[in-house]
Amino acid sequence: MPDVRLRDFEAQRPRLLRLAYRMIGSLAEAEDVVQEAWLRWARTEDSVDTPAAYLTRIVTRLCLDHIKSARVRRETYVGAWLPEPLLGTVDPEAEQTADDLTLTLMLALERLSPLERAAFLLHDVFGVALGDVATTLDRDAAAVRQLAVRARRHVHAAKPRYRVAEAEADRIARAFFAAARDGDTQALGSMLADDVILHSDGGGRVIAFLNIIRGLDRVKRLFAGLSRKSYYRPVLLRRVEIDGLPGYISCDRGGALQTTALELRDGKIAAIYMVRNPDKLRHIEALAAEDEAALAGGTT
Repeated sequence: MPDVRLRDFEAQRPRLLRLAYRMIGSLAEAEDVVQEAWLRWARTEDSVDTPAAYLTRIVTRLCLDHIKSARVRRETYVGAWLPEPLLGTVDPEAEQTADDLTLTLMLALERLSPLERAAFLLHDVFGVALGDVATTLDRDAAAVRQLAVRARRHVHAAKPRYRVAEAEADRIARAFFAAARDGDTQALGSMLADDVILHSDGGGRVIAFLNIIRGLDRVKRLFAGLSRKSYYRPVLLRRVEIDGLPGYISCDRGGALQTTALELRDGKIAAIYMVRNPDKLRHIEALAAEDEAALAGGTT
């Protein structure tokens, strides 16, 4: 029986992790939730006809409990909050899956109530039948349908996914990095939308912008000012996809890591999402260390 339990759980683990991450917005905390789900699954003595549904129910309920405490912590969070960056490869030919959500949509989910978020993710994104969602949330089907409708209305107001060819994503990300590093206001003016916004998440742990920066002129002035700071001069470590958006990993002269994701609209950068909080970047430290070593050795 333990072998069967482990086999069934491992078959569902990737899906459960994606669900937990989209519910919570933190990869590390999502992994903790999935681990707790495994412990509960391993202790289950009764036979289960549909392990996928059973495990989805466990993870969803664990996430709902987690969100209650997370929202209390979020009230005292320093500065803008962004989801923990989930890295991927830039592959425009890869088949999109139903749960292939961008960072933009992750932020839209944050504005939903926990039950609305769960109803939307389970029913609209992960394809769980409405009756099973009702059982998971301990609500009747009509109430769950209303939760999903309200959530759908908010989420669909977010920008739809705009997938960029790999070469174009690479060009835009590298050009933006160079212009931001050098404070090149002319180049930035040609790349950024007039109503561009910039989010910077430092969590009070490292230097970051406490408020969202809005508008082309303010963002240009910000990078122009940064370029004159002796501690700035970041180094590009790797081009990556971050929650479905073109982006990159960089580090500054002090060694602080940063991920930057770029949301594109009509060929312009409409939003810039910078994560600098080291607690949210632990999962990329080893990757960044490899890149820094390669740069020091002159191999990249």
